[in-house]
Amino acid sequence: MASDNTMDNGSNYTIGERQQQEAYLWKKITGTGNDSPLSFWNNTYLAIASANQALASIEEMGGGETMKAQRGEALMCRAWGHFCLANFFCQAYSPETADKNLGLPYATEPETTVKPEYTRGTLAELYANIAKDIEEGLPLIDNNLYTVQKYHFNRNAAYAFATRFYLYYQKWDKAIECADKVLGNTPGKVMRDWKTIYEMASDYTSRCNEFVSTKSAANFLLQTATSQMPFWIGPYNTGTRYGHNATYICNIETYRAGGLWREYGTSGDLYMANSCWGMEQKICYTKYLQDMQYVDKVNGIGYPMVVTVPLSGPETLLCRAEAYVHLKQYDKALEDINTWMQYNCRSSFDIAIEDVENIYGDMAYSEDANGDPLPASASSTPKKRLNPSGFTVDDETQESFFHCILHMRRCETIMDGLRWQDIKRFGIEIAHNRAGATPDILRKDDLRRAFQLPDDVISAGLEANPRNDN
Repeated sequence: MASDNTMDNGSNYTIGERQQQEAYLWKKITGTGNDSPLSFWNNTYLAIASANQALASIEEMGGGETMKAQRGEALMCRAWGHFCLANFFCQAYSPETADKNLGLPYATEPETTVKPEYTRGTLAELYANIAKDIEEGLPLIDNNLYTVQKYHFNRNAAYAFATRFYLYYQKWDKAIECADKVLGNTPGKVMRDWKTIYEMASDYTSRCNEFVSTKSAANFLLQTATSQMPFWIGPYNTGTRYGHNATYICNIETYRAGGLWREYGTSGDLYMANSCWGMEQKICYTKYLQDMQYVDKVNGIGYPMVVTVPLSGPETLLCRAEAYVHLKQYDKALEDINTWMQYNCRSSFDIAIEDVENIYGDMAYSEDANGDPLPASASSTPKKRLNPSGFTVDDETQESFFHCILHMRRCETIMDGLRWQDIKRFGIEIAHNRAGATPDILRKDDLRRAFQLPDDVISAGLEANPRNDN
């Protein structure tokens, strides 16, 4: 809702929950339900506490060779929890600002006292602690420990997580090193079989179930959640005021927008563009299904549930491609781009460096005469200026490759929340239209890029995020 994958469709449409609107307007989110920052904070730190108890118990039982794998998974779970919290409640990492920006408490011990004192520390300290756990935990992962590997930090999931972490940490060589452990020289083995999904019966439930299947080689990690997210984002006639609008965003900025697949094919060449469901106000492809865990099926009483794919082969491939671009290894980045195109498009392509330069280099920026970003309702292009911190965009070739990969990542990770992270990492300025009011612009250094901590957490004594809420 906070990213440029959503627009305000107008006051004639409904709001599913108040936090939908608060997130879209980049305001402090005040809801306390399952999808609120409070629930996210509490449940993630609960998961971290479980990992810490596991680590403590392993030590109490002597640890040793027989429990290395369990220790490895607990370390990866602890690192993952802190990483997810950082992405939501902190600014993007930059070596230029990380020792000044606020981090979060890094919990490493089970709580044994009432109301222990915590401090936030810096983002540099937080990332260093995550890196320490990853580096210790990765070599210990053993797939033989698991009956159903994809609901655990199996080897592929662990290295995919490390790849994304090091990309955000701006350690390009380490991101590539970790991605290679998963992808190697044959990344096609872990790409999503979009052709099979596209050729399935036109049934939303079946296609969604195929997307999150444990049998899919593309799915590295699966996660269940009590959440109404698919209601607000999916093809349901509820919460339609804020959504991925078919005419403006889908046709101009995401699936059917001008890009490699459209310039050399058609507007519908991307499989995702041909597996879309919903209405004009919000459209999605067959990804996440709203399911119910019934406690009283006769009366329709139960908990809204969803299965998601936090880590996958295609996203890891695009992480590696981006890392190659940072190092100006364009030939290698191009190989990964062509692999992604091969499995995501109906037509066959052989993209060259010149194609990326011509299409994304010649593409106009989505901005007005003053250079301000345009909201989706006024845009005609997916290209937005890059203002990163901690790294530079040195020339037109590098910029074109960044725009190409960001466009692919935007389509690949839609409904996952990762577009918001890319906006933060690259300092992309975006505008949100507001019915009956002038658009609001999120600047590259806007403090609202870090969501506010829950009130309960601030009341307990943890320092609040500095924000310029209006």
